[in-house]
Amino acid sequence: MAKIKSGFTGERAIVLPTSIIDEFKNTDLGTLLHITDIGFYPKASFHFRKRSKEEVSQYILIYCVEGEGWFEVDNQVQKVFANQVVVLPKAKAHSYGTKSKNPWTIYWIHFDGEKASFFANGLEKPLLISPEKDSRMEYRFKLFEEIFSTLKNGYGKNNLEFSITALFYFLGSIKYLSNYRGASNTLQQPAQQRDVTDEAIHYMRENVRKKLTLKEISDYVGFSASHFSGIFQRKTGHSPLNYLIHLKIQEACHYLDFSDMKINQICMLVGFEDPFYFSRIFTKTMGSSPSDYRKKKKG
Repeated sequence: MAKIKSGFTGERAIVLPTSIIDEFKNTDLGTLLHITDIGFYPKASFHFRKRSKEEVSQYILIYCVEGEGWFEVDNQVQKVFANQVVVLPKAKAHSYGTKSKNPWTIYWIHFDGEKASFFANGLEKPLLISPEKDSRMEYRFKLFEEIFSTLKNGYGKNNLEFSITALFYFLGSIKYLSNYRGASNTLQQPAQQRDVTDEAIHYMRENVRKKLTLKEISDYVGFSASHFSGIFQRKTGHSPLNYLIHLKIQEACHYLDFSDMKINQICMLVGFEDPFYFSRIFTKTMGSSPSDYRKKKKG
């Protein structure tokens, strides 16, 4: 069974056993691509890693979704901000860490294989993946959760092969960012008059893991906070921030229904730092506590 590390509140991490990696990387699929470590660190204060050249035997993807950090390779230090992804090269000494005053929240994957350099190429410097009208960031995060939950359930042949197939898609969605975003347009209706409320809701969904402010949302759509709030309230019947809470609770329900994550992990995943406040808001919204909701029969 998977080895889960601990250290940060809400942290999740899996380190695959060396014996499993050695066996899988000699298969047809594992030769091309395989995972050695994978995890999610929310608000990772004091996070720091330093490795020598000999210790760096895989590529390391770091996807920062909030806060900021930094990394150093070849004596060059670069900053990493929210909505940026970078892949640290294999066989090069490196160090990286969070900014103490604004700690990063990161998804990370250690991976290797014959095709690993193909996906890493071009990501030596941070790539900005900003939320836009045709972005699909939230879908990418759910894909990460599929990979993680599959490996957490054990290292059977099917689990390993499925996780790597999903990893190909995950990495491809970053390498071919414009194509990935463009694919969603084929399912949309022809262009219509701009709908500020729909744009704002899309932005909220793409950033449901963050603690957004009204100003950030209104700035995104290019309106003053008061004018935007009036438009949003008239169409939805809710204030923007109340609507955002509903989206966060909806996301939390998804993980309560379809994962075995602990409630404090889900809390961090949907942008609540205080588990007690999250439980109070969840209970007020859903009429039952997160633990009672999880026990309810659905469908």
